[in-house]
Amino acid sequence: MKPVALYDTTLRDGTQGEGFQLSLFDKLRIAERLDRFGVDYIEGGWPGSNPKDVEFFREASKLKLKHARIAAFGSTRRAGTPVAEDPQVRLLLDANTPVVTIFGKSWELHVTEVLRTTVEENRAMIGDTVAHLKANGREVVYDAEHFFDGYKDSPEHALGTLEAAAAGGADVLVLCDTNGGTLPSEVMQICQAVRERIPGTPIGIHTHNDCELGVANAIAAVKGGAIQVQGTINGYGERTGNCNLTSVIPILQLKMGIPVVEKLEELRNLSYFVDDVSNNPHFARAPFVGRTAFAHKGGMHVNAVQKLARSYEHIEPGAVGNNQQILVSELSGQSNILIKAEQLGIRLEKGSPEAKAVLGRVKELEHEGYSFEAAGGSLELLIRKQLGRHVKPFELKEFHTSFRQYRDGHDPVCEATVKVYVGGDAEYIVAEGHGVVNALDKALRKALRPFYPEIEQVSLVDYKVRIIDGHDATAAKTRVLIVSTDGERNWGTVGVSENIIEASWIAIVDSIDLFLQRRREAASA
Repeated sequence: MKPVALYDTTLRDGTQGEGFQLSLFDKLRIAERLDRFGVDYIEGGWPGSNPKDVEFFREASKLKLKHARIAAFGSTRRAGTPVAEDPQVRLLLDANTPVVTIFGKSWELHVTEVLRTTVEENRAMIGDTVAHLKANGREVVYDAEHFFDGYKDSPEHALGTLEAAAAGGADVLVLCDTNGGTLPSEVMQICQAVRERIPGTPIGIHTHNDCELGVANAIAAVKGGAIQVQGTINGYGERTGNCNLTSVIPILQLKMGIPVVEKLEELRNLSYFVDDVSNNPHFARAPFVGRTAFAHKGGMHVNAVQKLARSYEHIEPGAVGNNQQILVSELSGQSNILIKAEQLGIRLEKGSPEAKAVLGRVKELEHEGYSFEAAGGSLELLIRKQLGRHVKPFELKEFHTSFRQYRDGHDPVCEATVKVYVGGDAEYIVAEGHGVVNALDKALRKALRPFYPEIEQVSLVDYKVRIIDGHDATAAKTRVLIVSTDGERNWGTVGVSENIIEASWIAIVDSIDLFLQRRREAASA
């Protein structure tokens, strides 16, 4: 048995967060992925709240999980209702899961003002429900809702509710910081007090992130004796979210020496998977798993990590499935350029005219408003051009765009005309699109397709616009960043201009240009 068990509630508590929604199929996919990763418990939902969760438990029973145990979530019986007659408790048993998690009221305020019942009845509700579930062969996790607030208000009342659950046979008592307002020092102290008062039943922790302390409080609870940590992947959850398991897991395993998963190197992939399935953007600055978690930009820092990575990296990035990134900007030194070039298979010597030329050009363009931190594709083209390793695949003669709005209810028409030369051949193409940029992209691809049919593999997957120096109002420069893919790898390119169409054109051209450069190089290898 592991010293600390991981209890994932992404599929239940996570879905209470704004913008985080999952279909039945999504929930099943995530459950399978969590199991492969090594999570111990997967809370699938509340069968008493909606038909989708009822269906989830029916389908989840068919999954061939190798490690995790599925838990159904619900509440204690209603006040004044025999537990065997409570319909919500019956649905928990009907879910047919090996584990059932129920929550009860730990804060006297909630007992008297929300449930409108007595302290004695509340304890009976807790004890009766736990005992009934245990009698039906379930492992029972008792979530003590608002426990820390309740304890600070009345320690005896809060501890009394835990004693009721323990007397009913609960397998673990989970202390919940439901409002997310408790400090780590308080969490540790209160966990120790619970362990002293109820030594015979293990405790767990469930924290929220309202004070940006969800992870810190979970760690404090483990130090205070908790043997189960509840949380969600990427910290999804109500209000500001739940304890983020993608941070807790590596802290427990790498910093505290507590083994919790066997495949920690899959952590970043799991994080991205949950974001993708839920159709949410990934948080670039997320600790451990974020795109910039091990990114270095300042010249002195890059010089140092080039010599000794741990001089500016607290762990080996690969331990969590991440990798080191060297960013190139006006703050960069030659070390940034050397490492970037080496990643492209180009060896540059520090202090060489070539390295100085690339760095100088980067700083010139950044002064004009370019940013290469998320536009590695444009940076790669810049290096190739500066070193004479770029073969121009096509030449633009002209482009024209138009937008026509009709008054008769007809849909607007966006049109782009492109004239390009490939070798001695000219192509003059017109295309319509859903927007001006889409039309321009379609026209360019249509013009190049007879010469480079492989560009059918390339598609634009993201498009972002940022106004630079907004005080110039409509005359301000615009930076356009696009992300393209060929199905195997993604690359970002950037364009800057006072004209948003021209900025978009520059980024689109770089995207296709880079793809063709790589294809040409691969073919000649």
